[in-house]
Amino acid sequence: MIVVGAVVALLVVLALYAGLSVRMVQQYQRGVVFRFGRVLDEVRGPGLARIMPVADRMRRVNVQIVTMPIPAQEGITRDNVTVRVDAVVYFKVLDPVKAIVNVQDYTFAMSQVAQTSLRSIIGKSELDDLLANREPINQGLELMLDSPALGWGIQIDRVEIKDVALPESMKRSMARQAEADRERRARIITADGEFQASARLSEAAKVMSATPAALQLRLLQTVVEVAAEKNSTLVLPFPVELLRFLESSTERATAQAAEATRVAEAVAAESGSGTQAADGERDVEQLELPQAAPGTELDGAERPFGVAPPHAA
Repeated sequence: MIVVGAVVALLVVLALYAGLSVRMVQQYQRGVVFRFGRVLDEVRGPGLARIMPVADRMRRVNVQIVTMPIPAQEGITRDNVTVRVDAVVYFKVLDPVKAIVNVQDYTFAMSQVAQTSLRSIIGKSELDDLLANREPINQGLELMLDSPALGWGIQIDRVEIKDVALPESMKRSMARQAEADRERRARIITADGEFQASARLSEAAKVMSATPAALQLRLLQTVVEVAAEKNSTLVLPFPVELLRFLESSTERATAQAAEATRVAEAVAAESGSGTQAADGERDVEQLELPQAAPGTELDGAERPFGVAPPHAA
């Protein structure tokens, strides 16, 4: 009976020792063992890991790739545009001992370094690069994160900029710019089409001028096309030469009317100047007449120009 009790006690002690000395490490974890506060060089792999009770203490480190979003950071680009940029960082623990010993909380440390690096890269970049040329910016941000991460036993897998938030005024300006550029291209394409069409029409006019019958055939073809639509449109061919003749006749009549008006005005001006000259002579003659004193009679020889006295009349 005593032997059985001793065996049971031994088994209990062995079970207790095994429970205190055996630890289980998952496939995606690595175990870092501290013996009396000093880290051991050997890192325990996945499976059952044996440690010394009381003397050893083990910490498990996750070696999976961590996806850490970087909060949106507001900054001013090199071309003085205020933007809000957020990104995401993918990293994993490469050296569990450094990740535990060299930094207190490697996840929090990576978050802070990523935020400051993102602010710095915003100030060094232009808006067009943030919107359309992000690959060099991602590489530059990854290099900025690699420097402190290597000392912490962390490997940066990749860094990506997720979104760039622009002010509403900048969005409207960019929309107007895009609209103006599209309108410019549309006008250029339309002008190019008109130029090519005019060149073809010029060549067709040369061919038709060499063969006048071609113009008549083209006119008849147009009449046939209009008549085939079964509408009430009436086509009356009108020779262009007649229009040119009417235009030239109208111009000649207008020129003759203008010439007649100009001649009439010249004649009227000459007649008016003659009348004014005659009136001036009469005024001179009246000024040369002597004035007789009242109550004095002059003889016929003394009266100038034989003017009769008033009572003779």
